Amino acid sequence: MKKLLVFTLIFLVFGCLGSSTPIQTSNTVKVTDMLGRTVEVPKEVHRIVAAGPGCLRLIVYLNASDMVVGVEDFEKRFNFGRPYILAHPELKNLPTIGPGGPGKLPNLEEIMKLKPDVIFMTYVDKKTADEIQEKTGIPVVVLSYGELATFRDEELFKSLELAGKILGKEERAKEVINFIKSIQKDLEERTRDVTPKTVYVGGIGYKGAHGIESTEADYPPFKAVHAENVASVLGKGHKFIDKEKLLEWQPEYLFIDEGGLKLILEDYKKNPGFYNSLKAVQEGKVYGLLPYNFYATNIGTAMADAYFIGKVLYPEKFKDIDPAKRADEIYEFLVGKPVYSIMAKQFGGFGKIDLENGKVTYSLPVNP
Repeated sequence: MKKLLVFTLIFLVFGCLGSSTPIQTSNTVKVTDMLGRTVEVPKEVHRIVAAGPGCLRLIVYLNASDMVVGVEDFEKRFNFGRPYILAHPELKNLPTIGPGGPGKLPNLEEIMKLKPDVIFMTYVDKKTADEIQEKTGIPVVVLSYGELATFRDEELFKSLELAGKILGKEERAKEVINFIKSIQKDLEERTRDVTPKTVYVGGIGYKGAHGIESTEADYPPFKAVHAENVASVLGKGHKFIDKEKLLEWQPEYLFIDEGGLKLILEDYKKNPGFYNSLKAVQEGKVYGLLPYNFYATNIGTAMADAYFIGKVLYPEKFKDIDPAKRADEIYEFLVGKPVYSIMAKQFGGFGKIDLENGKVTYSLPVNP
């Protein structure tokens, strides 16, 4: 019996050592975030928070809003103009994780109370991300929107893939990326042989609302439909111009981001002579666009704006497109609901702008 027991123990010990299946498996995986940080996250994630401009938007795009356990006050105070919140008003009822807004960090104590598995963040540096992770003991994964110069920004796509991997939404991430690429391809094919029209967009949101002088030198919707942006001579990114430059440039078409329309209408009343000296105003070629930036870039809105711009500039190329319906198709895919009519009610929607008699319900906050 003793010999039999010894042989049995030897068999069990060496059998386990030689097994290809480990006795214990790790419950975490290592990922590399958009700052190049190596972060160890749970294999299965069920509870998350998203902090920083546009972070929650990306989570909604991935159909993961049901995993969110807390949101920033910004999402509750400014519940207009951002399709992801309009489509998911239930998010506003979640506990608060801090003030939110440009440059404002979350409340770490409130986050710790909610016990999320992962904290997703945008627009923070490595030092800040590391400090938050160390203080909370919760993995911090930083995502990025990139530059979005052509809707095909690799940083944006890598962020969607990264978050998709962590949340078990890999297939959805692929679908969103392919959808954005298909929009770009369609716009490109429709306008590749056009004679470019000269254009300008004013009223672009940048850490709050601004007037006609606020623009984007490489505005993606213009690039997507091969329009000639008169402000492109200024380089790239957001720019504030001297209004008098518009009198020099005299674009054929003037587009107004309706996030800043209220300020522009007020400015018109003070200085109608300036606006009426613009060729586009004289010829009635002033058009409204839905807000491009509101807590980072509204990607779906930017694509919808591009279709409306294309319809205005090159109607023969977009004769099969109803911009409002196309906007709803985009919104429904990205955020789950067709919210164009709500956006249009808030800001005016696609159409001509009457600077003298125009009115608007909402404006972007001046100091968010």
